[in-house]
Amino acid sequence: MSGALLESVERHTRLAGHNRVAMLLFRLGDAQLFGINVFKVREVLRRPPLERMPGAHELIAGSCDYRGQTIAVIDLAAALGYPPLKDVASAHLLVTEFSRTVQGFLVADLKHMVHCDGSALVTPEPALGFGTRVNAITRVDGALVAVVDVEHVLASIHGVPGELSAHMQRAVDGHAMHPRRVLVADDSLVARRQIEGVFRQMNIECVMVEDGVRALEKLQELAGVEPAERVHLVVSDIEMPQMDGYALTRAIRETPALRGLKVVLHSSISGMFNEAMVKEVAADRFIAKFQPDLLAQAVLDLLPG
Repeated sequence: MSGALLESVERHTRLAGHNRVAMLLFRLGDAQLFGINVFKVREVLRRPPLERMPGAHELIAGSCDYRGQTIAVIDLAAALGYPPLKDVASAHLLVTEFSRTVQGFLVADLKHMVHCDGSALVTPEPALGFGTRVNAITRVDGALVAVVDVEHVLASIHGVPGELSAHMQRAVDGHAMHPRRVLVADDSLVARRQIEGVFRQMNIECVMVEDGVRALEKLQELAGVEPAERVHLVVSDIEMPQMDGYALTRAIRETPALRGLKVVLHSSISGMFNEAMVKEVAADRFIAKFQPDLLAQAVLDLLPG
């Protein structure tokens, strides 16, 4: 990524705390624009020479050396149904960090960075044909932009982890937890399934929603029910359509009936920026996706028996 682009990202990092998102736009083989959160992009390069990886998943185009580290290169075009880019010399490589792992994605045509209002990001209707690998859409200067659910792409390659370790399962079983109800807000179907699997192992009931607006509505709805039926903890993604996790946490803290809720922000975006924002919006914990034992430990810490 060019120095100018990195400087631009730095100047606008605080936008993420105000329901704004900075996206890097690209194409995969036709006129359709796709986007990825800038905070997940380490660098943009011309496609480097790729080494073959015998036996690798069909979406992995190969591996390459990235600043002394060998990383897998995923053909994002193939993952979204476009002709593969692994042999296209003009392709670009997006080097990304998700959940503290580094990988590259091949894209056809790099465009530019834009800032979007989170409220303008909406879940796409099935009729648009994007499937489950796009979790939000918006319009930029009149053009439709599809936001790629990278977690879904990675899960299709690496599988969906979700089992607690034997040590953590023993800790959970020995924790005399009262019946608890947790609300989970995440726009990724894969992420919701992962979190639900962890809570199922903990015998915790989940209320699942897809974005911050639905989360806030559901929390307000449940605030007036019997104490045993109320939500005691919120686990929220940060990147979501309509309302992001930072804005949701702020809204919870500003609502008298909700401000006592424990809030865990759970995101594939790593780094010090998140730690600072967690403090600014008064969330109780930040956990990088997806680490089942850390999520379970946070629940045990925040919901004592």
